[in-house]
Amino acid sequence: MKEIPVKELIINPSEMIAHEWMLISAGTKERGYNTMTASWGHLGSIWGHSGGLPTSVIYVRPQRYTKEFIDREELYTLTFFPKEYKNALTYLGTHSGRDEDKIARVGLTPAFGDAYTYFEEAKLVMVCKKLYRAPIVKEGFFDEKLIEDNYPQRDYHDMYIGEILKVLVQ
Repeated sequence: MKEIPVKELIINPSEMIAHEWMLISAGTKERGYNTMTASWGHLGSIWGHSGGLPTSVIYVRPQRYTKEFIDREELYTLTFFPKEYKNALTYLGTHSGRDEDKIARVGLTPAFGDAYTYFEEAKLVMVCKKLYRAPIVKEGFFDEKLIEDNYPQRDYHDMYIGEILKVLVQ
């Protein structure tokens, strides 16, 4: 993979996240790592000067094993794949790394940068540094139907904002 400047990245984040999905990964080869599939998230800019920092926003439920790695590490990655990996992403989103080596099971090849993990099969990787975390809370909703549709167990996500430090492409 080769690194490109964040400003050179031209994508449709809504299509990529909602329909192609992504893996959120955190951890290192030495300390352990895990990944989860996500179809919710945002890309944009916030804070900083001169137009804001390039950022990602991810949402992780408290019971997800990957959350332990995201909370422990300074960096996380967002990894996007060609369409032929959709079945692998489905499996990774419905099975826990607590119970099995789900990454090996789907045949992905972990790759390691300086304090982060991604996958060799990726078409796009964003390396993000955590800046902020906050829980989603019931009191923040204006539309109660969203709670019923998305949180029947009341297991609200934690939201993480991360600065996009590096973009890798095939």
